[in-house]
Amino acid sequence: MKSIPIAAALMAASLLGACGNIQTTNTKKENTEMKNEKTTTDIGKRDTIYFAGGCFWGTEHFMKQIDGVTATEAGYANSRLACPSYRQVCTGSTGAAETVEVVYDPSKVSLRFLIDLYLMTIDPTSLNRQGNDVGTQYRTGIYYTDAAQKAAADEAIARIGDKYTSPIAVEVRPLENFYPAEDYHQDYLTANPRGYCHLSPRLFEIARNARDTTLAGHRYARPDDSELRERLTPVQYEVTQHSATEPPFRNEYWDNRRRGIYVDITTGQPLFVSTDKFDSGCGWPSFSRPLPDAGIVEKTDNSHGMVRTEVRSGIGDAHLGHVFDDGPAESGGLRYCINSASLRFVPLEQMAGEGYGGYVRYVK
Repeated sequence: MKSIPIAAALMAASLLGACGNIQTTNTKKENTEMKNEKTTTDIGKRDTIYFAGGCFWGTEHFMKQIDGVTATEAGYANSRLACPSYRQVCTGSTGAAETVEVVYDPSKVSLRFLIDLYLMTIDPTSLNRQGNDVGTQYRTGIYYTDAAQKAAADEAIARIGDKYTSPIAVEVRPLENFYPAEDYHQDYLTANPRGYCHLSPRLFEIARNARDTTLAGHRYARPDDSELRERLTPVQYEVTQHSATEPPFRNEYWDNRRRGIYVDITTGQPLFVSTDKFDSGCGWPSFSRPLPDAGIVEKTDNSHGMVRTEVRSGIGDAHLGHVFDDGPAESGGLRYCINSASLRFVPLEQMAGEGYGGYVRYVK
């Protein structure tokens, strides 16, 4: 659980309270409308969603790294007690969940993309616990304010449901109220870089590099199932769509040594380059890192009696393989073990002609 060397801050919070900025659903709507009326011409449209992901210090820090997120605030959602303090929430009697309000620009990042990134930060099967933090206030949840948000959340939860043997514990509920947390909780990890966090620092780097390329103006798009069945081989379809695994040493790229780029077989999205490919001896293509803007999504995989980290493409949602921590130490220590069937290789000399000229600088 969180260790907080801030007794003085707690005392101040108990005296001052968190009520100076109460935001229930109705008052928040009024304030947002007033804010939009004043600033719409300057900043354009903004949407807001609420994520509970365990300790809000890590969730808030993760969300603020994402391109397109314009503001974050740590607080308490769906509390039975008006204006709860941190100490009151910790008793479990308020029913509140530590939650992060995420304000974002929908022209830069979609709600589906935000939800997929959020799901990377949690164990969706863990009830009232994330990392070392235990209690109902650490439950996971997506709290929506309209029907479109609910539909997006329901779709995302349904999409991950068949990947776990245990029930999904992420609650999808309407936002009843949201009370901003005390000041010392806001931007906590920015102010305390070595402070407690249940999230891996690698997740923050993923968030910083994530780009939602599904929006208008981007060239990569996920084909529908009928097109995938027509275009892919049976092995490619089973691997990318049903998370199958091709045989080691009997696949197209495990020993490919040519210089070039590897893209998602389903969408053409750039994923890896030959510079980061190495021979791990496992029989599948191995890479030390993805491209900075690959947008790869990581998910916990409990299949086959193991606990592994699955990697999927961000746009195509295609199964790629798994990532392990036994890669070359000098390159970061990671090994992205990828199915050849999930990839298409574009040689260096053809990259510019196929529209990948901007990635030539990564090929050495």
